[in-house]
Amino acid sequence: MEQGRRLAELTTLKLGGPARYFESARDRTQLVEALAWARAQGEAVHVLGGGSNLLVGDEGVSGLVLQVATRGIALAVEGAHGVLTVQAGEVWDDVVSLAIDEGLAGIECLTGIPGSTGATPIQNVGAYGQEVAEVIDEVEVLERATGAVRWMRADECGFAYRDSRFKRSRDFVVLAVRLRLRRDGVPTLRYPELVRAVGDQASLHEVRSAVRALRASKGMLLEEGFVPSAGSFFTNPVLPRDQAERLPEMPRFDAGDAVKLSAAWLIEHAGFAKGTRRGDVGISDKHSLALVNHGGTSAQLLAFAQEIQAAVSATFGVRLEREPGGWAQNAESRHAPPRT
Repeated sequence: MEQGRRLAELTTLKLGGPARYFESARDRTQLVEALAWARAQGEAVHVLGGGSNLLVGDEGVSGLVLQVATRGIALAVEGAHGVLTVQAGEVWDDVVSLAIDEGLAGIECLTGIPGSTGATPIQNVGAYGQEVAEVIDEVEVLERATGAVRWMRADECGFAYRDSRFKRSRDFVVLAVRLRLRRDGVPTLRYPELVRAVGDQASLHEVRSAVRALRASKGMLLEEGFVPSAGSFFTNPVLPRDQAERLPEMPRFDAGDAVKLSAAWLIEHAGFAKGTRRGDVGISDKHSLALVNHGGTSAQLLAFAQEIQAAVSATFGVRLEREPGGWAQNAESRHAPPRT
């Protein structure tokens, strides 16, 4: 058990103070033992994956930060599907790459998303016309209160736009994810920007390359020159149709019985252009949804985010919801929500 591990080193924002206790669990035995230790000591538990969707307070966090670093991928063929059973600590983009190399379709548009596989159902990650919930068969979880391990069917996971039962609840640790992918090798081409890039006929590898290029053009691909950020800092608001109809003309998209708005458009039209800075934090010069760290503090970034939220609310009456979770020293819960 390590003490005082600096968490900024483990997040893509490169922000955050130390963990009182830190453990990187590379197998299930180590993970279960760490959770049992925390229960016995009365310490809060903060589950960490790849650190790509997390804002840690400058003062750090009390309790135990438990990094899930388990590895392993198994492939089974079931008729028209290839089923990947992936341990939670596997790097998500490596899983996407493997699926594409095997000719398995269903997650090709989710390439370039940083973080661990275990975090994908928590956030219900999505991009360029796909959501991981579309291909999740089951999620293996450990119940924190009892230590019991079980598989949960997709319909038990409460998936919604960038949301899930695991994000709302602190009762589970994700251990593995089972993905049911198509063996036909036909990519998902729903997103207009992606279709313009590759046309309506493309291979899985071509879609992967195009999506990575699009993400890089928006400063959302972890590569050389990446300015520390958590990717999209706000989710696109989803409003009831009657509420959306009262808003001025702006980009909007059907979302079932609701309407989804563009958070990027709202931010820019509330007065925050790409490249805007507040001291050592700001907005990416490539995409207005990405808040970036130029050497600042978590407090500075959070204050800037709140300034943006207030301006969008005052201008349009729309509340922007923050996408990255936050950990602070005075976390109220003994079991903080897991983060990517």
